[in-house]
Amino acid sequence: MTKHFLQTTIISSVLLLAGCSQLFDKHIEYEYQKPDSFPVLHAVGYAPISLQPGATEEQKAIMAMKASKLEAYRELAEQVYGQKVDAQTNVQGMVASNDTLKVRVQGVVRGAKVTKSYAVGDTYATEVELDMKLVHDLYIGQTKPRSVKKVTYF
Repeated sequence: MTKHFLQTTIISSVLLLAGCSQLFDKHIEYEYQKPDSFPVLHAVGYAPISLQPGATEEQKAIMAMKASKLEAYRELAEQVYGQKVDAQTNVQGMVASNDTLKVRVQGVVRGAKVTKSYAVGDTYATEVELDMKLVHDLYIGQTKPRSVKKVTYF
């Protein structure tokens, strides 16, 4: 009889505690974090005109424009995301026999704009800028990040 009473008491206590946890409700207040300042990043990309593929000088110039723009965007991606560097050196007989270095940049650059595009001799240059406030506003519009400001239990 005491064993049955003890089991019933334990089961009743567990059910009572589980039921009480659903009686409490909470209200969570969120706030949005905004950085104090937003830098403007600048990058320049260069491409040689005469080395570009194309039958005419105009085609080569257009290809150099495109290549310099892509190079400028790569430079911006480096500033925002950094570079992934893989290096390997083989040593044989206390002499470095093979040394390799690979660098990779990967990222999405949104909100950048071309500020200048011009030829300097046989080189085409493109200048771009990225206002980090615009990047922040684009990010906030999509993800709506927030942090917990206050939790109130009832």
